[in-house]
Amino acid sequence: MEIIKCHGSGNDFIMVDVTRDATLQHVDWLAFARAASDREQGIGSDGLLLVVRHDDGIYGMDMLNPDGTHAEMCGNGIRCVARLAYERGYLASGILRSGGRDYAIVHAEDIAQGIPAFKVDIPIRTHSDDFTFFSEGESFVGRVIEGLHPDLRFTALSLGNPHIVAEVEKIDLQLLAELGERVKQCNKLFPRGVNVSLYERRTNGIFVATYERGAGITLSCGTAMTASATAATLLKIVAEGSRIEVTNRGGRVFCTTRLGGEIVTSLEGNATYEWIGRAEFKDGRLSYEVTTLTGEAELWLDFVRSIDK
Repeated sequence: MEIIKCHGSGNDFIMVDVTRDATLQHVDWLAFARAASDREQGIGSDGLLLVVRHDDGIYGMDMLNPDGTHAEMCGNGIRCVARLAYERGYLASGILRSGGRDYAIVHAEDIAQGIPAFKVDIPIRTHSDDFTFFSEGESFVGRVIEGLHPDLRFTALSLGNPHIVAEVEKIDLQLLAELGERVKQCNKLFPRGVNVSLYERRTNGIFVATYERGAGITLSCGTAMTASATAATLLKIVAEGSRIEVTNRGGRVFCTTRLGGEIVTSLEGNATYEWIGRAEFKDGRLSYEVTTLTGEAELWLDFVRSIDK
């Protein structure tokens, strides 16, 4: 099979277009995701992106975490899928589907020179079956979650996948790791797990760090950056409708939150192809080779170094 090693804001993936070869429908993708994501014995990534085509003709993304579990949505991943869909003529509808939800996507102005960027509109709900610590119909914005941390004030949001985010004066990765592990023990509060983020204010926006459900602390999480920007808007830390800069250890995106009858936050960011290759997965064994180096990885590193200054 053809594989593409790609990333959005440093959140790296292995992407496979399963629409072109019917035999790929029979691959054990859960086992493939676990094997390919392994950074020591596999290819190494934060997850697997499958480009799929639904019965009604809409193309979409099926994402699997490194542990083989499915993620309903991934903001960084869907931009990579959008690039492939755009380049192969799959994006005529302007819609990609993930986790049963449709997302409007457009080709955006490049954020880093020479690397395509895409913008996805993400509808956001303030309640979800993934949250049991407040009642449906209510919202949980800037409040303490009893049993998780006595001081942090979290905002709970569903972007197709569940998030809790809290503002801090300065991000502490050890605290973040402890919170990520603690939610695993709080089955009554988070029956299907949750993504946990901390964000701090910066001159032009916010900086975010995330413990991803099924993956741990990653360089970047697109839906977490979107959730953090949305929470900051709900708390009036940033103005509604403003295009704010959201950075993390993997790079930079831009978010714009629109409030009203429905909360929608747009996420703009890169879709970088590091390399293109071929893989074989047989009897649980993975082998692969890189056939084309794109040069985009170096361009992105140059960009990250420039914003780190």
